[in-house]
Amino acid sequence: MGIKHYTSSADTTIVNAFQPDLQTRGTGANMGEADVLEVFSIYARQSTSSQELSRILLQFPINNITTDRSAGTVPASGSVSFYLRMYNARHSKTVPRDFKLIAQAVSQSWQEGVGLDLEGYKDVTRGNTGANWLSASDSAKWTTAGGTYLSSAGEPLYSQSFATGLEDLEINITPLVEQWIESAYTNYGIGVRLSSSYEAYFSSSTGENSGSVIDLPDGSTKSYYTKRFFSHTSQYFFKRPVIEARWNSTKRDDRGNFYYSSSLAPAADNLNTIYLYNYVRGRLANIPGLGLDSELHVSLFSGSADNSAPSGSKLVLYDGNVNITGGYVSTGIYSASVGLTAAASPITNLFDIWHSGTTSGHRHPAGGTVYATGTISPIVLKAAQTVSKPTYYLNITNLRPKYRRDETARLNVFVRNKNWSPTIYTVANATPEGITIISASYRVFRVVDAYNAVLYGTGSDFQTGLSYDVSGNYFDFDMNLLEPGYAYAFKLSFYDQELNSWKEQSQVFKFRVENYEY
Repeated sequence: MGIKHYTSSADTTIVNAFQPDLQTRGTGANMGEADVLEVFSIYARQSTSSQELSRILLQFPINNITTDRSAGTVPASGSVSFYLRMYNARHSKTVPRDFKLIAQAVSQSWQEGVGLDLEGYKDVTRGNTGANWLSASDSAKWTTAGGTYLSSAGEPLYSQSFATGLEDLEINITPLVEQWIESAYTNYGIGVRLSSSYEAYFSSSTGENSGSVIDLPDGSTKSYYTKRFFSHTSQYFFKRPVIEARWNSTKRDDRGNFYYSSSLAPAADNLNTIYLYNYVRGRLANIPGLGLDSELHVSLFSGSADNSAPSGSKLVLYDGNVNITGGYVSTGIYSASVGLTAAASPITNLFDIWHSGTTSGHRHPAGGTVYATGTISPIVLKAAQTVSKPTYYLNITNLRPKYRRDETARLNVFVRNKNWSPTIYTVANATPEGITIISASYRVFRVVDAYNAVLYGTGSDFQTGLSYDVSGNYFDFDMNLLEPGYAYAFKLSFYDQELNSWKEQSQVFKFRVENYEY
């Protein structure tokens, strides 16, 4: 699957706001154990030009992302996106509208602390442990009051605009996470605050910060109070701040859906992608001697008289070549894109031979090694005279009633046309023929309240896309994304090419996630 969550390991709110007496600022207050985080700006509450601000600090386990990348769980840079996600916490106070929040890397070590008071700011940092507006930790002040942030030349500010103030936060911070992974920047976490034009105005005669007050001559003379998010200590599992890794993990293996090239199809659809899976003792393993950049070639052959083995010379492919260069996909998996034009009498059975060197044959390679031989039953594309409006019967054939939270399940999806009308002979002698859905996606919801635990990810990342191979559609799902102790359900959606839209299927597939203890 193409989703992985990394929940914040520490978070807190820091403020320079006044306590209820409007005389003393809560700059020494810590809120590290509060179950919500808060960002706001208040202008002219204490005096005609007073400034009160609140900012959020978050820390994430970037080392876990690095470990997962080394293990191949998370793809290499350029093939994965990282999103900062925070979830709106409803409250009884006013909510600002039409504002912008920015997320920026913190450039100084800080401590979470154990304070709770978000109202009166009376939980002063205990034992000097825990960040507040003036101090980052028990041993260091902030270089600049309100938090010290990375401001290197060219370092982008990540931002999101809010129209109603009730929206969740979702910002693509991929460049920053990649810099943390590469150790270009030390991971001190990330700060979330109103952009400078929305934080309250204050102009110092010297043009500098004045103690706990931030010099903002271009700031706002309007208040933005108050936006709250859930923290990592929240009881709500799905509302905790996360860095969400998203990537397209689909594998579209056309071996069972291989079409001859046709003038009826655009150039891209005249190529078929086929895969080689190298299993050793039941586990995928790289082919020895084939590095990530090594050349791997694929050639097509017709079959012998009984179609039991490849025969004859290499077939000339659509581009005039007889060898297609394949490439490494992931551990033990290789792919190649192949096109072949049908002869006057199309060959009904092809053999694909994967080999090194360009002169390899199907028996005794000259200057190369044959790694594997597969079979393909190609299809001739034909135009139709009627409009196709298919409806489907589908089933997740290997879905279990219960899963452990530490499981990653591979789920096989069987699909056939709902109007399939078998003859008596067909019923007696064959199982229904399945079809492959080229573009399909899934979502997961909690049964008790229909809460969407995983939404359809059909954008550029396509993180919830279904793969397919010669056996049909399938997808992998990490049960760690779900809170144990609840029943959940999968729903599937198929892309309708004619309508240029996604169509959710009616079937619901229920299961439960348990947190087993041994």
